Amino acid sequence: MRVLGIETSCDETGVAVYDSASGLLGHVVYSQIPLHADFGGVVPELASRDHVRKLAPMIRELLQGLDLTADGIDGIAYTAGPGLAGALLVGAAFARSLAWAWKVPAVGIHHMEGHLLAPMLENEVPQFPFVALLVSGGHTQLVAVGAVGDYELLGESLDDAAGEAFDKTAKLLGLGYPGGPALAALAQSGDPGRFLFPRPMTDRPGLDFSFSGLKTFALTTLRQESSRTPPDQIGRLHADIARAFEDAVVETLAIKCRRAVEQTGSRALVMAGGVSANRRLRTRVDQLMADLGGRAYYPRAELCTDNGAMIAYAGWQRLRTGQHEELAFGIRPRWPMLELAAHA
Repeated sequence: MRVLGIETSCDETGVAVYDSASGLLGHVVYSQIPLHADFGGVVPELASRDHVRKLAPMIRELLQGLDLTADGIDGIAYTAGPGLAGALLVGAAFARSLAWAWKVPAVGIHHMEGHLLAPMLENEVPQFPFVALLVSGGHTQLVAVGAVGDYELLGESLDDAAGEAFDKTAKLLGLGYPGGPALAALAQSGDPGRFLFPRPMTDRPGLDFSFSGLKTFALTTLRQESSRTPPDQIGRLHADIARAFEDAVVETLAIKCRRAVEQTGSRALVMAGGVSANRRLRTRVDQLMADLGGRAYYPRAELCTDNGAMIAYAGWQRLRTGQHEELAFGIRPRWPMLELAAHA
């Protein structure tokens, strides 16, 4: 079965074709970063319009590059939520219309289920059951995964997600958009011993997260230290704060992952979402799982951010069991992943 995947949940337009016999045949991602950079964040209306402009040409380019026509596509998967309502509607309407014209089934996919299953696109994949850390700009969750659609929420962020905290702290430091990668790059030159930031909610039991206080701690440190730092040393101060912030987030995530793995008895940990591309986090989680006699799995860096490949794969998992939608379709900008139907 060949599935065309369409991702338009936020500020990336992603299309891909997944073949159940051959794997990922190809994928293309267009980033809207230059479009939103002047505003310091995503402008929903601009994002929706750009998806309208880019989606059809990208699908045409992808299929031509793979030497495929409509006859070579057996199903279409699209992101139905969560995400920006307007952006989701562009992808959903286009995908459903295309499925009607091509006379193939279509299915709406949960964006975070796509991220969770993205490591399955690699050569070495985890075996069910496993624990998943979903960590992105909008979500930080620990999930026990029994099978496709069999999810138990173990813990989640009670306020800012890790990626959101990265972006907000980057903005405090005067870094560009998107802030998370810029902060991580700056932290590379920071002194790890100058500041020690708290590890939120690690001094109590449980697997929930809270990162808004960490962002406030960074702001307070910046204000206090800036007043007594020579102008020629401000750059060094910002790098040291970035390093302390990144270390705190990474260690907090690692502590909670250890608890989740020990609580479930799992020896496989999947890490997915945009923040999972962070090198320091990957190194720390690899070390953690090695110490526990297990292994961490995550997708290649290009599949950590939003992409059509993960939607195509998740769509195949759903379509192959007969799940599909009729002509009427909808989107869910807010959509708890635990409401997903279990894999048949």
